[in-house]
Amino acid sequence: MHALFAILLTAIPYTTLVGAHQGRSRHRQIARVSTNSTKTYTVKDFYQGEDFFNQWDFFTSADPTGGNVAYQSLQNAQSKGLAYVDDCDNSTILAVDANSTVAKGGNRDSVRITSQKDYTGGLFILDASNMPVGCGTWPSFWTVGPNWPYNGEIDIVEGVNNQATNQMTLHSGTNLSCTIDKALSSVNNSLTSFTGQLMGTNCYSTPTADAGCAFSDTDNRSFGNGFNAAQGGVFALLWDAASGMSMWFFARSEIPADLTARAPQPSTWGTPAGYWSVDTCDIAGNFKQHSMVIDTTICGNWAGAAYANSGCPGTCSDIVANATNFVDAYWAINYVAVYE
Repeated sequence: MHALFAILLTAIPYTTLVGAHQGRSRHRQIARVSTNSTKTYTVKDFYQGEDFFNQWDFFTSADPTGGNVAYQSLQNAQSKGLAYVDDCDNSTILAVDANSTVAKGGNRDSVRITSQKDYTGGLFILDASNMPVGCGTWPSFWTVGPNWPYNGEIDIVEGVNNQATNQMTLHSGTNLSCTIDKALSSVNNSLTSFTGQLMGTNCYSTPTADAGCAFSDTDNRSFGNGFNAAQGGVFALLWDAASGMSMWFFARSEIPADLTARAPQPSTWGTPAGYWSVDTCDIAGNFKQHSMVIDTTICGNWAGAAYANSGCPGTCSDIVANATNFVDAYWAINYVAVYE
């Protein structure tokens, strides 16, 4: 969710993105996906409905990514109809203002929330039926540790403008290596360890070199209009310091029964869309004490920088002033769960 990643994406082909830090030497044997068939996952925290208003904090400072948004307090967001629980299905709505008149290049009201609890590992689930769409929008669900980037950042859901598929990214900041091994894409020439498109391979990030290491999902239902047309779905992150990080996306019609039953068995979910092996990334050394964040910004250092090549009309400054553009710029969150 940090700013410079967006700038780099507009200037460098996905397949050649690199960070600024050298990775450690490759292990001769590649680790398999970070699932443990004997592991029983139990609910640690389950957030639904009003939980997002009393167990998460509303961020009200200026947008760190330079977006054209004015993040609202809980009281203001509720009074303006930007944060509420839908009486029909108990989903939590977090919206961008789609009614007010805003000057070209001005700031439009939006919402950014952060979990009060922090985590170092676990199985993280987001179930949503709608995500923000529209030119200039930049929605994301991510986790981040204190003193960025030294305790890391994990972008689970992220994209801008008319992006068709979800992007998943890790950012590390210590001198402990964290990279993606390209060999994982063709283990034994038959078994792949991820299904996504490999982008940057070096996770090391600084305020001036923030590409991170990323995958782009290949499922057109994983982001934006495709996600909403499929009635949403589930994103899952398995953070296991002993083996690595794995991320999956399941469209609504394909959510595993064990996940619906709140008895998740990631070992049965198949190959993840994104996978970061502990063989080439020091998970324990780079990722600690993460809070979860859900937000929607507008324009900024990624959506704004990519706008000219997005197929959207005019400029990003223009679109901020068009309230009708943001009618569908809202999250409808069924729940967020953390298992251990």
